Amino acid sequence: MSWDFMVPVCLDDLVKSGAVNQYVVQDVLSAKQLPSHINSFKAAMRSQGPLCILEHFDTAYSVLKHCRTVDVAVKEDILELLIQVVRGLSVSLPTLLMAGTLSAVDRKQQLNAVKMSVFLLCKLTEMLESDSNRETIVTAPSKGRKKDKAAGKDLLQWDSERDTVLQCLTQLLQLDIRTLWSLSLVEEEFVSCVTCCCYKLLENPTISHMKNKSTRDAIIHVLGIMVKKYNHMLGACVKVIQLLQHFEQLASVCAQAVAAWSTEYGVKAIVGEIMREIGQKSSEELAREGSGVKAFSSFLSELGTLVPETMIPNISVLLTHLEGESPSLRVAVCEILGEVLVRVLSGDKLDDSARASRDRFLDTLQEHIHDAHSHVRARVLQVYTRIVNSKALPLSRYTEVMELTVGRLGDKSVNVCKSAIQLLAAFIAHNPYSCKLSSVDLKKPLEKEMAKLKEMRDAQAEQVPVAVITATDLWDAMKPEVELTVKALLEPGSEEEDDEEEEEAAEEDGSDRDTAVQIAQLLRESKYKKAVGLCMRAHSLFPESSFFSDLADLNAESLINTLATLFKGPEEETPEAVSTDAPPTPQKESEGRESELKKQEMLVQYLKDTECFALQVERAIAVINNMLYWKTTTIVQEAVQFCVTAFEFSVADSVCGVRKMLPLVWSTDVTIKDAVIQAYRRLYLNPNGENTRAKAHTLVDSLSDLMVDASLGTIQCLEEIVQEFFSSESALQTSVMQVLWERFSGKRETKALHRRAAVLLLGMAGRAEREVVLSNLDTLCSVALGEKVAEDYLLARDTLITITNITDHVRQSKGVPFRLPMDHHLFSCLSQAIADGVVQSDPHWQTFMEQAVRLIYFLAESPDQLCSRLLQRSARLLLEQITEGGEPDQSQLQEGASQVSEEQVNCVSLAQVLSLCGAVAFWQVSHLERSVSSELRRRRGEKEEKEEKEKAPASKKGANDSCVEEELGLVGASAEDTEAEFIRKICETELLAEGNMLSAFLPLLVKVCSSPGKYSHPQLTTAACLALSQYMMISPAVCKDHIRLLFTVLEKSQLPVVRANTIVALGDLTVRFPNILEPWTPNLYARLSDENASVRLTAITVLTQLVLKDVMKVKGQVSEVAVLLLDPEPHIASLALNFFNELSAKDNAIYNLLPDIISRLSDPERGMNEEDFNTIMKQLFSYITKERQTESLVEKLCQRFRTAKTERQWADLAVSLSLLSVCERGFKKLQECWDCYSDKLAEPGVYQPLLSIAAKLRRRAKPQFKAQVEDYEKRLTAVHTKGLENVENEEREQQADTQSQNLHTPQAPKSVRRTTRGRGKPKVDDSDLVTPRKSRARPKPAITFTSDEEEEEDAVMAESETPKVTTPIARTRRTRLRH
Repeated sequence: MSWDFMVPVCLDDLVKSGAVNQYVVQDVLSAKQLPSHINSFKAAMRSQGPLCILEHFDTAYSVLKHCRTVDVAVKEDILELLIQVVRGLSVSLPTLLMAGTLSAVDRKQQLNAVKMSVFLLCKLTEMLESDSNRETIVTAPSKGRKKDKAAGKDLLQWDSERDTVLQCLTQLLQLDIRTLWSLSLVEEEFVSCVTCCCYKLLENPTISHMKNKSTRDAIIHVLGIMVKKYNHMLGACVKVIQLLQHFEQLASVCAQAVAAWSTEYGVKAIVGEIMREIGQKSSEELAREGSGVKAFSSFLSELGTLVPETMIPNISVLLTHLEGESPSLRVAVCEILGEVLVRVLSGDKLDDSARASRDRFLDTLQEHIHDAHSHVRARVLQVYTRIVNSKALPLSRYTEVMELTVGRLGDKSVNVCKSAIQLLAAFIAHNPYSCKLSSVDLKKPLEKEMAKLKEMRDAQAEQVPVAVITATDLWDAMKPEVELTVKALLEPGSEEEDDEEEEEAAEEDGSDRDTAVQIAQLLRESKYKKAVGLCMRAHSLFPESSFFSDLADLNAESLINTLATLFKGPEEETPEAVSTDAPPTPQKESEGRESELKKQEMLVQYLKDTECFALQVERAIAVINNMLYWKTTTIVQEAVQFCVTAFEFSVADSVCGVRKMLPLVWSTDVTIKDAVIQAYRRLYLNPNGENTRAKAHTLVDSLSDLMVDASLGTIQCLEEIVQEFFSSESALQTSVMQVLWERFSGKRETKALHRRAAVLLLGMAGRAEREVVLSNLDTLCSVALGEKVAEDYLLARDTLITITNITDHVRQSKGVPFRLPMDHHLFSCLSQAIADGVVQSDPHWQTFMEQAVRLIYFLAESPDQLCSRLLQRSARLLLEQITEGGEPDQSQLQEGASQVSEEQVNCVSLAQVLSLCGAVAFWQVSHLERSVSSELRRRRGEKEEKEEKEKAPASKKGANDSCVEEELGLVGASAEDTEAEFIRKICETELLAEGNMLSAFLPLLVKVCSSPGKYSHPQLTTAACLALSQYMMISPAVCKDHIRLLFTVLEKSQLPVVRANTIVALGDLTVRFPNILEPWTPNLYARLSDENASVRLTAITVLTQLVLKDVMKVKGQVSEVAVLLLDPEPHIASLALNFFNELSAKDNAIYNLLPDIISRLSDPERGMNEEDFNTIMKQLFSYITKERQTESLVEKLCQRFRTAKTERQWADLAVSLSLLSVCERGFKKLQECWDCYSDKLAEPGVYQPLLSIAAKLRRRAKPQFKAQVEDYEKRLTAVHTKGLENVENEEREQQADTQSQNLHTPQAPKSVRRTTRGRGKPKVDDSDLVTPRKSRARPKPAITFTSDEEEEEDAVMAESETPKVTTPIARTRRTRLRH
């Protein structure tokens, strides 16, 4: 064979004549000739094997040339032939290559066959892939099964053949075919031919789908072989970058490919090359469209999850992108750091280098918790969540990271807040500390251990001299002086110390060990002469001692060595010898103390970290509990999940969040409601236990703990959740019921709080199934309402709440009302308990009495008769108490005796009787308007149904008339009006008629309320005022007669609880009799400025309900609510903010009120400081969002400059204008009203806010409008600096000059429109200005209590001080009264 096959770059290159001995296609066959030549090709394949490609290359080449026009069958045939050729080569080549006996001709022949077959197969594969993609795009919109099937037939066939092609290529390329080339250098064109085919297949839009996983893996396998064996690494790097830039969906595929090449094929350098390529891209390149920055980010993130350890050496090249402008790349780098920290740089066995890298990466992540982009902040927090969940965060960083995370709870981005909550939940779930103790509980143990640590440090400082470090160091320090002493003593004639030596002879009678210790002690005390002298004599005293054996030859060196050994201890002896012979050293004695000190230091540090962690958890819980009521659903869901996690891990105060989220069961958002219900089921209704009984106890315990000290609202919310549990019939439910009855009845020793919780839970079960309570009514009465009722009125009260759950009012059942007879044992128990409690002074009797009266009216057949007897009995007991208190002296005058008897009345008992009267009056009215009225309607309905059935068909005329009446709604309406009139008449004429028990107490109530000096007992005053307000609910006449007295109490009472109760009562009266209360509205608003916080809280709560429910008209007094935005009590301020948030939902409500609010708050008599005014206005103006409203407010506020009198009022108006989002139309209105404020511009308080308006407009203005703003700004500055008159004079002079010039140059007449811009307007006469009329100021009622006077008049408002009815308020479906 004399020619070589060169793999062409382009298909047409094979037709052209090239270099010498280069193969050229001789004959390109036509489409008609192809079938016969293909048959010849098949025959040659059967006879010659794979080398037949050398002769039939032109046939396959011709198919490629006519690929778009030939039939599918031709393509299939040639594809099958090429696959057979490649497979044949894969089978024959291994034997030839291993033999190593190939001649040059055979090698060339085999090489040409390989290159030809691979070239043809790759090119055909590319063409078939292109046709497949084209068909997919063309046939995608087609409809109908047949068309889809026909169109997708070829595509489906190619999908199966594609894998076969890749398998053939893999089999061939895995062989060591490089030896076929000269010097094993495979030509670049051959490598490109194979790889381009693979990359072409990767461009398939569906390659990343799961169904193409086998194809994807095969492509990655082929490319891996090319990278490893055929030097394709650099080309692969470039191609991966290109694919990411143009095909974003290939990010995951490319990451998998690079990871496979790195791990399976060992080409780890390719990861670094690609990372460097991406890291070297500048911000300008990445900012361009089509730069593939998103694909780069996704690629890096997934690559980090696959091969994090391989990325560590080159991660520095990516860190530069953390300072770049692309947030997605910053996210990718942070995610890589997170994966590295979790999977590589975690654990306690890291070396110093790895620890340094870990700390550096953590610092980098920590910085980006405050990244400028919210998406980056959120993802970094998610990375930290993964780190914490994997327990890869060092303990020393817990507090710092948690503090940063708590700060992110206030982030503006919802996703960041959500991620922060998730991270905090992970901290709690995986914390190494004890979360069960709060920071308060940890404070005392920490202080105790710190004090102990201080004592240990002080003790160590006293025992161990500071200068002593080690014996060797001390010896080195003293050695020069010892040497001098030794030399001095060894010199002849140095016997002057004989006297001292003789004195010490007595001390040398001990053993050699004692002498050695004595010498060492003398050296420590710096008594060198004595130590040296004693050492010199010791050898003669103890010649056989090991301590002094070196002194046999007495000289300076031996003496110094002996002293050193005695001082430092023998260093080369065995431990046993040291312990027996050597004297103990201070270091060995203090080792135990040092270890104890270290343990104590570690304990103190642990307690400090635990306290810091607990503080951060408490901060997080406080913030997240408030987030439970955010408007964002996802945030609320995460907050609920956090509360559940905190409760499950027994975090201190976590039950607060669990209780706080309970009202969300009434949320209108279904997802939030479901989240709360599921949370409570998880926490309380799915208990753990060995058996059903244990589970029941656990469930009851957890629910009881939740209900301890719970409010009525909390109990109602909990009832909504557990009702479904009690309605289901299961073994656990039955066991729970049994446990509850055992606890309530006292069969098991139970706390009082848990007994109350048990009876309330029984009430919830009774609401689901009435028989649960009804069948055990006697048990309830005997246990809680029997003889021992006075011992626990709270248990009795909760028992009554439970019984109330079986009444029709709670169950809202229809049909014949369920009531018990008057002589039922329950009512006798209640009457006895209430009457006996009247003359006692139990603080809980009041709440019990209220529930008892309520239950009587809900459940008794004739509750009015029962309560009448109850009032008589209570009054009789009170009179008996008065009588038993003592008889007056007979010598006293009758008037004096009367006074003494009044003083003997027990004020508490009288207060309780009055409370009973008020409760009876209130529930009597409720009984008439609800129970009696509904029963009348039910009976009327039954009567009408009965009449309709019995009545024969009427005449056609009658039928037509009745139909007309029914269509107009006259039949039912007239009957309901008649019933309502009947009920109203009873309330007005009978309830307080003479002989009625209620009427007997009304004068007493009025007397007590109007004479606070005489009746000054707080409980009596409170009860009397509340009862009087309940009496006023009976009829408009009673309300009208005593309304002045009630407002007098509201304004003049010294007791905050009385004022707060009165506000609530007046709110109810406003709903019932709005026309009577409407003139008194300012008096209600006045309580918003009460000195007591509880009164202000009650006032804002009541007024919010009245205003938002349209019971009370919103007027200028709402400025008092605005003042509460700055109330020192946070709860009151939040309620005021909620008031305006809700009010803003009403159309134009705040817009209409703003001018009056500004006028009232800027009134000099109020004296509000500027900072507070600005804060309030900033909040209120945030609700003005409509352009038309802004324009109108600009005009209104400008007009108010005319009536403002003080500089402060001018400044407030200017500040208010600056808070508006003024647009172009608003600016024009500001210019039109120039005369209103131009004369005030000399004041800085007016000039600066108006200048800020112009500055805001100039920043976002278009060029033409910007010029107008700049002119306006110059005009403002000119008037401010020169004064209005000087500026106007200059403008007049300029205008006169212009007019004189115009006289010399006459022009054609035009319709001239005079403009006011640039010159002053003519002076306006005072009569032309319309000044708003001042509203009549009502004189403030000067009301004084005439207390502590013998002849005392009623302390009520005079008739002249009573507000008159101004605006009647219509009531719907209620008989109107003229009053």
